[in-house]
Amino acid sequence: MAASTVAPDADMTPEERQSVLRTIRSPRLLKTEILAGLVVALALIPEAIAFSLIAGVDPRIGLFASFTMAVSIAFLGGRPAMISAATAATALVVAPLVESHGLDYFIAAVILAGVFQVIMGLIGVAKIMRFIPRSVMVGFVNALAILIFTSQFPDLIGVPWLVYPMVAFGLVVIYLLPRITKVVPPPLVAIVLLTVIGVVFALNVPTVGDKGELPQSIPELFIPNVPLTVETFQIIAPYALGMAAVGLLESLMTAKLVDDVTDTRSGKVRESWGQGAANIISGFFGGMGGCAMVGQTMINVKASGARTRISTFCAGLFVLILAVALGDIVAMIPMAALVAVMIFVSIATFDWHSIKPSTLKMMPKSETSVMVITVVATVWTHNLAIGVGLGVLAAMVLFARRVAHLVTVDRRIERHFDEDIAKYEVVGELFFASSNDLYTQFNYAEDPEHVVIDMYSSHVWDASTVASLDAVTEKYAKYGKRVEISGLNRASAALHERMAGKLGAGH
Repeated sequence: MAASTVAPDADMTPEERQSVLRTIRSPRLLKTEILAGLVVALALIPEAIAFSLIAGVDPRIGLFASFTMAVSIAFLGGRPAMISAATAATALVVAPLVESHGLDYFIAAVILAGVFQVIMGLIGVAKIMRFIPRSVMVGFVNALAILIFTSQFPDLIGVPWLVYPMVAFGLVVIYLLPRITKVVPPPLVAIVLLTVIGVVFALNVPTVGDKGELPQSIPELFIPNVPLTVETFQIIAPYALGMAAVGLLESLMTAKLVDDVTDTRSGKVRESWGQGAANIISGFFGGMGGCAMVGQTMINVKASGARTRISTFCAGLFVLILAVALGDIVAMIPMAALVAVMIFVSIATFDWHSIKPSTLKMMPKSETSVMVITVVATVWTHNLAIGVGLGVLAAMVLFARRVAHLVTVDRRIERHFDEDIAKYEVVGELFFASSNDLYTQFNYAEDPEHVVIDMYSSHVWDASTVASLDAVTEKYAKYGKRVEISGLNRASAALHERMAGKLGAGH
């Protein structure tokens, strides 16, 4: 960024720019944060309504969630300027519960998901994010995009024909407006224009008001009316755990992205339990919960230049003010407008570069396979947590399979003091996948009486490898030959000494 654009605060480090106190003392920075919050709120309102419909609940549930999540995470989160609100990712996970058991069980699941996230945060689950491969993350994003798109089908099938040109017009506005101005979010402009068209011409198309009642007042304390029994826990726990996992995954991925954009570090552990606390608060105020939102966060940080918790707080506050004060107007919004927004979100979310022929040709087949497995599993089950879990499992198996073939065993015959010695040099990382075939790499019958296995260029990682070395030694012993294992590094030698000869047959 040019120095002239930030002259008054040019001496600030990225960490200092995140200071709330410094921002409050600077009218220019404070204005940036407040306006950023307003822009984000304008973008949040239509999506919160749309995500509510994905979950099968009244729009006010999503709006209350966006308010409570944003305001709560502004104080509790570990990543300043990141926006948390109602999201499609979490809505898709718990949507079946609304249909099968109703709103009270849904809210109870949101609260329990928050409890799970607090526990995950306190035990350091955030640290395992480093083990999620990029291919799984790409599959996660692509599956989310597909699910968002397919969730629009109910509002595109069996509807008046006017819905289709309205959706098309909305998409044209969303895609073309940024070429003229970027002051106002294109989705909001599309919604406003389509609403005006629908009202002026009295078009007979489905509206948001047809879906449910909008809030007439601020959120109130809500205690879900569910029995506190083991059976209730068994009903809501799977959905709550899925929501907790998906919400944390998306939030931590978004936090990492903001870290890169702002050149600062975030508290991943604090963000984890902060998300949980925000979901608990959201549930007790009748909200559907949520997690961090990539799109709105980028509007806040990248497009609007916000850096502090003030912008996040303002976003939540403006959502409540606009939704309650303008509820009657919001009810007139055509569903076609929201469908256009969600189609745009799905297209923008999908990683199109990942399926380009040039990319597929360049990427290892195992990486592409992991991405495809993640996408197929997620779309098939409609559960992002299951998809990511299977993707990680596939990545582990394929990695182990690939590493297993990197172990080599070279044999040569040497003569020492009138004695022939068969020397085997083992090179590579030895663990359960790579050591299982070690037993077959030796010429037991043809080798001389003295055999040396040189392990200088290898490492013993587990009991499976020790058991394989025991099997080799025992096989040679049956032929009356002795085996010398040499070159073990300190860790490998300690493991081998502790376990050799003690694992028993079959291990």
